Amino acid sequence: IADGKPRVVEFNARFGDPEAQPLLMRMKSDIVPVLQACARGELKQDSIEWHDKAAVCVVMASGGYPGSFAKGLPISGLDAAAEVADLMVFHAGTAFKDEQIVNNGGRVLGVTGLGTTVKDAIDKAYEGVALIDWQDVHYRKDIGYRALNR
Repeated sequence: IADGKPRVVEFNARFGDPEAQPLLMRMKSDIVPVLQACARGELKQDSIEWHDKAAVCVVMASGGYPGSFAKGLPISGLDAAAEVADLMVFHAGTAFKDEQIVNNGGRVLGVTGLGTTVKDAIDKAYEGVALIDWQDVHYRKDIGYRALNR
């Protein structure tokens, strides 16, 4: 606030993280034509189709994040998670080193589940989280639960 008036500090024209992951899981439409229509100023309100399901994203982070943390730790279970229906693992802070995927950032993975209900989506996301591991991995165990009480 300057001179008693609010001032704009920042505009973001991008997806938020981890908010984008559940949106992308629920989106039936191909995102490329949607983004192209946006760029042309031609996006219609009814031009995006959505799955009538809930989605929940659990961020798996490196121990110590947001402070200092070890990098280069091998991540296991990604292949097993890739086999689970209605589950997608979005990579954020990963790298490929010595023929394996390792952590390379604070927020490493966004494990996102899709379900008929919010509870089903929560269960699906945590099913994926249970399959994935690396040394000193951290994640919240309460994601989505406030939505159950609405």
